[in-house]
Amino acid sequence: MTPPNELRLLPWSGPEGNPCYLSTEGSGGYLSRLADTTEAVQLEMSGELLEHALEILRDGESEPNEIRLLAMDMTEALRDVRRVAISRGHRLPVTDPSEGGDEDPRLPAASFG
Repeated sequence: MTPPNELRLLPWSGPEGNPCYLSTEGSGGYLSRLADTTEAVQLEMSGELLEHALEILRDGESEPNEIRLLAMDMTEALRDVRRVAISRGHRLPVTDPSEGGDEDPRLPAASFG
């Protein structure tokens, strides 16, 4: 849920490439649901593109134009995933830092392995 004084970064850009925002007090509205669906589609497509990229790069016989097109597609997917991550990060609840831990509560705990 978007806090009343916060704007939600939407997963698409305006006509001139500027970010679009939604002011809402709930997540049940039409535009919120459309944004949620669009984010889900963007994340799914980026996963499929990643699998395709791995196939192309493992091939070793791809043409330069095919790799250039892949790089352009991956750049667009990365932009979309970054926008989703920023939007979702801003919507995470912020807790009182005095309640424990020095880490930013909006960030997931790091795990290596």
